[in-house]
Amino acid sequence: MQLKFIYTNMPFWRAEVARITLFIGDVEFEDLRIDREEFLRAKESGKLDDGTVMPFHQMPVLEVDGTSIAQTGSIARFCGKLSGLYPVNDHLKAAKIDQFIDFATDLNTMVSSTNQINDKDQKITARIELAKGPIKRKLGMLERCITERSDWIVPASISIADIAIWRVLGWFTSGLLDGMPKSLLEDFPKTRRVCLAVDQHPKVQEWIGRTYPENYVRGNY
Repeated sequence: MQLKFIYTNMPFWRAEVARITLFIGDVEFEDLRIDREEFLRAKESGKLDDGTVMPFHQMPVLEVDGTSIAQTGSIARFCGKLSGLYPVNDHLKAAKIDQFIDFATDLNTMVSSTNQINDKDQKITARIELAKGPIKRKLGMLERCITERSDWIVPASISIADIAIWRVLGWFTSGLLDGMPKSLLEDFPKTRRVCLAVDQHPKVQEWIGRTYPENYVRGNY
């Protein structure tokens, strides 16, 4: 099976959940990272410069033996099945994992909506209010879903859910989003524990060392 994962050269959670999942499972894949100019052309045309199809004119895209698959959750589940980080036969456990991939998407959508605000001060204010209200409420829900007896969201081993939550919350608490407090997770010890477990995973550490820029800012876990 020939796999080609397509995204820009940045460790955004939508990309990392698939990239790291394949890496943990020792699944070979081409890690294609296109520049911004090609990305903008692909958004318009629905194809990369080499003709690779982008089904919904967006990324990430995973090409499997020449067939393009889109959408973060779909790609993550496919990669998880190959890597052993998503169940093939346990449908209930699969559904439990799925809900956290969708939860990460919800969090992403909430914060990304502030990018439409042009005024910098208004954007910062919007993010502060978001962090104090809706996001804090969402994180409280997440906290209650995590058991006291495991480092993983869906016990008893790491899954695509853990990687997605780790990276999206790493982005939120990195200090790179003006107005989003680095202390966002201080009241959520179980969520922090999951993020730290992923962050300290040997294969995750290896991936970060291989692919992340020197100035990479870790999340505040």
